[in-house]
Amino acid sequence: MTPAGGGVLTALLTRRMLICVFTGFSSGLPLYILLNLLPAWLRTEGISLRTIGAMALIQFPYTWKFLWSPLIDRYVVPVLGRRRGWMIITQMGLLAAIAWLGTLSPTGDLVWVVYAATLIAFLGATQDIVLDAYRRELLAETELGLGNAVHVNAYRVAGLVPGSLSLVLADHLPWAAVFAITAAFMLPGLAMALTVREPATAGGAPKTLRQAVVEPFREFIGRAGTRHALLVLSFIFLYKLGDSMCTALATPFYLDMGFSKSDIGLIAKNAGLWPSVVGGLLGGLWMVKLGIDRALWLFGVVQVASIVGFAWLAHVGPFPAIGVVERATLALVIGGEALGVGLGTAAFVAYIARETHPRFGATQFALFTSLAAVPRTFANAATGWLVEQLGWPGFFWLCFALALPGMLLLVKVAPWSPVPATSSGAETVP
Repeated sequence: MTPAGGGVLTALLTRRMLICVFTGFSSGLPLYILLNLLPAWLRTEGISLRTIGAMALIQFPYTWKFLWSPLIDRYVVPVLGRRRGWMIITQMGLLAAIAWLGTLSPTGDLVWVVYAATLIAFLGATQDIVLDAYRRELLAETELGLGNAVHVNAYRVAGLVPGSLSLVLADHLPWAAVFAITAAFMLPGLAMALTVREPATAGGAPKTLRQAVVEPFREFIGRAGTRHALLVLSFIFLYKLGDSMCTALATPFYLDMGFSKSDIGLIAKNAGLWPSVVGGLLGGLWMVKLGIDRALWLFGVVQVASIVGFAWLAHVGPFPAIGVVERATLALVIGGEALGVGLGTAAFVAYIARETHPRFGATQFALFTSLAAVPRTFANAATGWLVEQLGWPGFFWLCFALALPGMLLLVKVAPWSPVPATSSGAETVP
């Protein structure tokens, strides 16, 4: 376990934790471009909510990335290395693809917008594969909890760029310039990839493609047993379902409530940033004392309850005029939701890390995080249609109901225990 007090602070102020800041920021930026900046761009260009909701399907690489993750485990980029090489390739590709997206027109080039956004999703998902594997190999057993919390925090901070800065710039600059500036924020991660060292591989790298494909699945089923493995996979799918759907159309929702792009950029996104950062850090530190299982229970309750704030805002809006009270109301709702997500995500990512065997980090991590991305990709594709059928209040209450099954599965996959439980065969998380 990580020591309390000064020991925790010492553990946070290390080079490895700084690397986790860069991995989190680089990982979050492409996805938040697709989640926040792309819908806002399309909405301001007159694209319908149904079309914007269907655009969530372009995120399918995040769901299916486990299919090509064995290739990332198996093959080494000449000169650059197995982990560093794939990091550099994907980050350079993202830099170019994001800038290219801004040169297109949603009304005249919608098909090409879909192609460019899908390319960003593919490169972002591939980058996640290698960054997750690199982080799994970089961190010591006692650093997994704090390291993943730092990664999650930086991941959320990355959302401030496309979800805040870019929206403010969009009120003053052409969209092509906005996307070019946003793309430039991939440079810090690229600099990190160029300067870090290749980590040692636990148990050795796979020697054949068959070994890279088959062994990770065989190890997971053999360690957990078929029944428990299915329960774990069901939990990973359901735990973030309601929360993911709740925020899928967040930016169009704020616009429909009467808030301007600058309001969203300066108030909503900033109000969501710091509670999320605080929640993520507190989640990582509290897991030292609580253990992952109990953290999933406590943080999950906060995460589910925060959805109610969106339902309440939908009931009192849209607003005929936006003043101090309306902006404060928006900040309160977003802040509460962000705190819940920060706590819940810290525990959730630590749980995934615990269920991942270090020898098969890339493929197993990709499998679990792909499954967690299914709601964001496929369920979220129907959110535009659901809003049109149910209205915003009914939609958010549906999200609240869909968040409950994941909590109920905790009884089986993470039962409340006076002693923090660990998963046999995998490294423990403090």
